Amino acid sequence: MTIRVPTFALAAALASLFLGDCAQAASQFSTAWSNKERAIVLDGFEHNSFNLVEIVKDPRVAAFIHKGSDGMPANYHCKRIADAMEQELCKRIWRNYAVSRELYQTRRILAKALGLKWGAYHLGRPGNPIEQADHFIDYAEPSDDELIAIDIEDNDAARFMSLQDAQIFAERIKQRTGRYPVLYTNGTTAKYVADHRLEFPILSRLQLWYARYETDIAPHFPKGNWQDYALWQFTSQSNCSKQRCPYRPSGTNRDIDVNVADMTVAQLRRAWPLGELVPAIPPDNMPKPDNRPTLPDDILMAAAEPPLVDYRDFSHMTRIMRMYAQDFVASVEALFEKPKPTIAEIDISMTASIASEDGAELTKVLALRRLTVDRVSASLTQPISVPPDYPRIKASSACFRTLNVASEATADLRYPALQPFL
Repeated sequence: MTIRVPTFALAAALASLFLGDCAQAASQFSTAWSNKERAIVLDGFEHNSFNLVEIVKDPRVAAFIHKGSDGMPANYHCKRIADAMEQELCKRIWRNYAVSRELYQTRRILAKALGLKWGAYHLGRPGNPIEQADHFIDYAEPSDDELIAIDIEDNDAARFMSLQDAQIFAERIKQRTGRYPVLYTNGTTAKYVADHRLEFPILSRLQLWYARYETDIAPHFPKGNWQDYALWQFTSQSNCSKQRCPYRPSGTNRDIDVNVADMTVAQLRRAWPLGELVPAIPPDNMPKPDNRPTLPDDILMAAAEPPLVDYRDFSHMTRIMRMYAQDFVASVEALFEKPKPTIAEIDISMTASIASEDGAELTKVLALRRLTVDRVSASLTQPISVPPDYPRIKASSACFRTLNVASEATADLRYPALQPFL
C-alpha cells in the first residue's frame, strides 16, 4: 500500500501530461486529491477541534460542512419526568444540545467571514422523518447559500433513518427550503439505492456525498443515476495516522474528515449548495415503448396516445340486432298463439288488470299486442320520441330495453319504447 499510492499518482501525472483533459476525466475516481486543481471540503462535528484561521491558508479548501442536528429534537420538558435519574439525563442532553447549537452558530459565522462556503448535515435516526427535517431546519437555520445534507450512516433501520424515511426527509426539506439535501452515505448503501432507484426516485437522484476510504473507487462506484460524486470523503480517522495521511490541511487534527470535489474551487463555489437533483437514468432492463411486442388484431390496447378503437363490428350491428329481434318475436308469438285460456285457467292474482269475466277482453288485448318481425325491424330504423323527463339512451341500449319490457304480457302502455309495436 505504501508503494501503490505514489506509483499510481506518478502514473496519473505522466498520463495527464500526454493525454491532457481526457486523462483528468478518467482519473476522477482514483486519488482525485492528488490533482491540485480539485477543491477540498472539510467536515466535522462539535467534538472536533480545529483552527479556521489556519485552515483558510490552504487555497484548495473551499468549504466546511458541520454537523447540525441529530435524530429527533431533544426533550426540554425535563421537569415533567417523574424518575430522578431520567430527569437528570434529560437535563444533560438538553444542555449538550444547547451548547452544541451555540458552538455551531459561532463556527458558521467565523467560517463564512473567512470566505469559506458553509454547510450542515443531519444525522438521520429512527423516528418521524418530517419532525426530524423540521428539527434540522430549526437547529441549523440554513440560509439559501448553505449546503444541506442528510447523513445515512448505513442501511440499518434499527440504528439509522430508513431509506424510505430518508426520501420523506428530503421531500420535506425541499418543501421547507425550495431545494433538496445532499445524500451522505457509504459505498454499500449507495449501491443499494442505485440498484433500487425506481423504488427511491428522489433519494437516488440527490447529489451524492460518497464515503469510501480507498485510493480507487472506480470498480465500486454505484453508477445508477449517479455518474459522478458531488463529494468524495476519502479521509477520516480510520485511514489517517500521525505518520501517514492521504491529505491533512493545516489547522486540523487527524480526526477531521476530508473530502474532494470533482471540480475546481471556482466551479465548486458556483455549484454550491448542490441543491438540485441529478438526471434520472432508466435501468438497462427497463422495458421501453419502442420495444413493445406486436399485438394480435383481436386485442385492443388503451394508451395515453390517441385511443385504439376497433370499429369493424359496427358494420354488423344491424344484422345482429335483426337476428336477436327475430328470435325474440318468434318466442313471443309462440307464447301468444297458445289456445284460448278458460276462466278456470286464469290466475286472477297475475291478471288483476283484466276486468272481463269470460276472457273475451283478454283475447282482444293479445290480438292488439301481436308482434311481427317486419314491425320490429321497421321500428328499429325509426327515431323514438323521448319525453324531456326520460334520460337519453343510445340505440343499442334502447333496443334491449324495448325487448325486455315487451316480454311482459301486462306491460304498462306508458313506456314510450312500446308505442311502435301497439
